[in-house]
Amino acid sequence: MKFPKPLSTGSKIGLTAPSSGVSSRLHQRLDSAIETLRAQGFDVQEGHCLRTNAKHVSASREDRAKELMKFWADESISIIFPPWGGELLIDILPLLDFELFAQNPKWIQGFSDLSTLLLPITLISDVATSHGSNLMDYQSSQSDPFTLTSLRHLSTELAGRFEQRSSKSFQKDWPDFGKNPGAAFNLKEATEWKRLGKIQSPVNFHGRLIGGCLDTIHSLVGTRYGDVPAFAKRYPNDKLIVYLENCDQKPADLARALWNFRLADWFDHCSGILLGRSSGPDKDHPDALSYVEALESVLGELDLPVIFDADIGHVPPQMTLVNGALAEVKYSKNSSSITQTFKV
Repeated sequence: MKFPKPLSTGSKIGLTAPSSGVSSRLHQRLDSAIETLRAQGFDVQEGHCLRTNAKHVSASREDRAKELMKFWADESISIIFPPWGGELLIDILPLLDFELFAQNPKWIQGFSDLSTLLLPITLISDVATSHGSNLMDYQSSQSDPFTLTSLRHLSTELAGRFEQRSSKSFQKDWPDFGKNPGAAFNLKEATEWKRLGKIQSPVNFHGRLIGGCLDTIHSLVGTRYGDVPAFAKRYPNDKLIVYLENCDQKPADLARALWNFRLADWFDHCSGILLGRSSGPDKDHPDALSYVEALESVLGELDLPVIFDADIGHVPPQMTLVNGALAEVKYSKNSSSITQTFKV
């Protein structure tokens, strides 16, 4: 596993949108995030594929892929930090140079549709990638324990480690960023990580992290861009911890997606599974399948600890999870933690 050079004061951050760009209505929030980065001592370089958005994307697939690879080849850029995800990042995958990713490792961070990029970079090129806060949420007003520390974790040296503990509260409803560009998360709901099934005792498990947004990466299953079993074979001394988070899928769709992962052997080499809080709909009538029932129907019979409602994904705040890092998950009802080690 190749871990990029640690970030430091003065590191240059490349801003480009390989999926959705930022429309003019939200440019003030984008500018606020950039100001936060500069206040933390980072240098910032904007790309052309950033401040426009049409039909779900910032630019043509060719232009998005070209700018991403240009930034990756630029030795002065230490990390690529897209504004957010979107819908159609998958269309640039055939245009990307995975040999260059491997030859010139650098950090890239984000979540949602950005998982469609982060996951293949780690699976194919063996380069660690950071599933964490998107640029647009990187606001100086944030008070949660994860968002403004996410880039700090990427300053970890090789063989170093960092720990994150479960949050105290999470956001249920999003603020209007058009009216309040610098708004922080609305953290009013009590956080509670849960363990799936009848066994509710504390549990610890270890493994190499891999995963992302279920809605987008389940489309990669069965392709070279989502070959988790091949990745597991290259690290035979380590189990995997697969983490997933649901954005929009209703329970039946979620169950189908989870079956997709299961039938493709994603869970065969796991020590445990982590699931973020779901922002998708739950059952819409009493006889329908619920969210938890969907999880139980696919994952309940696996001989693995399954933790859900963790601080991952579209219901903030969310931890920084580094694809390829070795992790120790410690779960208990009142407090949980994840410690990650940058081990090759």
